[in-house]
Amino acid sequence: MSNQTAKLVFLATGVFFALFFIWPIAETIRGAFVGSDGRFTLEYIAEVFRNPIYLEGLWNSLMMGVWSTLLAALIAMPLAWMSDRFLFPGKSLLGALILVPMIMPPFVGAIGIKQILGQEGALNALLQSLGMMNPDAPMDWLGEGRLWGIIVMNALHLYPILYLNVLASLANVDPAMEEAAENLGCTGFRKFRRVTLPLIMPGVFAGGTIVFIWSFTELGVPLMFDFTRVTSVQIFHGIKDIGGNPFPFALVVVLLGSTVLLYALSKVLFGRTAHAMMAKATSLGGPRKPSLAVGLFCSGVFGLVTFLAVLPHIGVVLVAFSEDWYRTVLPTGWTLGHFETALGHNLTLPSIQNSLKYACLATVLDLVLGVSIAFVVVRTKLAGRQILDAMAMLPLAVPGLVLAFGYLAMTQEGKFFGFLNPAVDPLIILVIAYSVRRLPYVVRSAAAGFQQTSVTLEEAAQNLGCPPLKTLRKITIPLIAANLLAGGLLAFSFAMLEVSDSLILAQKQQDFPITKAIYELYQLLGEGRFVASALGVWAMGFLAVTIIGASLILGKKLGAIFRV
Repeated sequence: MSNQTAKLVFLATGVFFALFFIWPIAETIRGAFVGSDGRFTLEYIAEVFRNPIYLEGLWNSLMMGVWSTLLAALIAMPLAWMSDRFLFPGKSLLGALILVPMIMPPFVGAIGIKQILGQEGALNALLQSLGMMNPDAPMDWLGEGRLWGIIVMNALHLYPILYLNVLASLANVDPAMEEAAENLGCTGFRKFRRVTLPLIMPGVFAGGTIVFIWSFTELGVPLMFDFTRVTSVQIFHGIKDIGGNPFPFALVVVLLGSTVLLYALSKVLFGRTAHAMMAKATSLGGPRKPSLAVGLFCSGVFGLVTFLAVLPHIGVVLVAFSEDWYRTVLPTGWTLGHFETALGHNLTLPSIQNSLKYACLATVLDLVLGVSIAFVVVRTKLAGRQILDAMAMLPLAVPGLVLAFGYLAMTQEGKFFGFLNPAVDPLIILVIAYSVRRLPYVVRSAAAGFQQTSVTLEEAAQNLGCPPLKTLRKITIPLIAANLLAGGLLAFSFAMLEVSDSLILAQKQQDFPITKAIYELYQLLGEGRFVASALGVWAMGFLAVTIIGASLILGKKLGAIFRV
């Protein structure tokens, strides 16, 4: 790629991000700071901090983010350490099962959890059958403790992101550093705290940042738990009056500002320290075979965590196959009818088709943008290319709810992008929204491929008269096809099950993607939750195949795509 072409890629990508990343955020900020008279005002922002309901929502959002991240770290770090240090029974299978929680949006898993922990659910039925609970006064596990239920759901869904990052960081630690510490008398947990943890902190921070932002702005799980005192749900309900109500704009700006402030604070506290490693380990490292007791303990911990993480999935599967499930430990009957209904329901089949269409188009756009950006960043010496790289990763640091609200605000009637109004046809804006959110996955995968492929092969082709673009198409792309496949699979599968953009931007039934259809089905009386679960099971199976495929291709490098 010539320097001129690289500049064109830089310019085109910059324009795309200006229009569909900066503009929607700017439109939201404008709505929060410009009054009805067109003048600058702080009144809307001030009202957010004066209103006790809004303040409670912000506090609950903060609790969701902080505690979900801490709980995810408490789960992920010991697992990553055991996986890096020991060869225990069933390690390959258990390591693969760690990714299972990522195969379903947590708000779908909330259906299963409510069925298990609800007042008339399986756990209470079990306790009543054992004589440990009064049937006339069942425990309301999800009543007062709904916030903690949401936190646990988030942590069990997101801990694989932290696990992948920490595992990759541990693999890069030079064993000689830990051996030197042991020789100086620093052993056990003290060695981990004083030596190992500082060395892997960049990976912990990278994964923890994504988990925090995701949890802090989570919309789907609070909706399914009927937990309205949280900022994301308050914004969602305020969308109905977006044209005449400035407070959703103010809430989004406060949410974005809080995210930036908390990210900057955590960066100062935890993310600034990075320790350089030798290019190669100076002593023999790698996992070792432990004693039988330690090996079985590791296997047991992995198995227990995996079971707890898939419990919501198990609940959804059982609901999907059940004829009825009320006040019993297990369903009272089994049927495939809900799957037949799901395929024939006027909501489900069109939603599958819509999601396939939106996700395919978004993935194609991501591949074009991702390959172009990665090539400029890795293969050229263009000034400012690192800005392009950082710009491509910014969507990971901005809550999906903020971008989705921004897209809705910028496409209202009378706005410059009014012709993209999702109330008329959400196709273009949903494709753009999906692609912007998932572009980092493709950029990181493509960049890894370029870094692993010798530039001399491209130079040889050009020396033989092959033009740069033809060299890219004929030589480079085939060599990095596996990386592009992995990044494309992840972008496609997560776009298929995107929550925030789908719930906010898809407004007419004929345009609903899968996640919006599941949400609407669950609201229906009668068999709604059964059909919603059946659709969720289909989505789980689909995403499982794509994530497993991507993990087989990328291996330990899978965690790198979740880094800001």
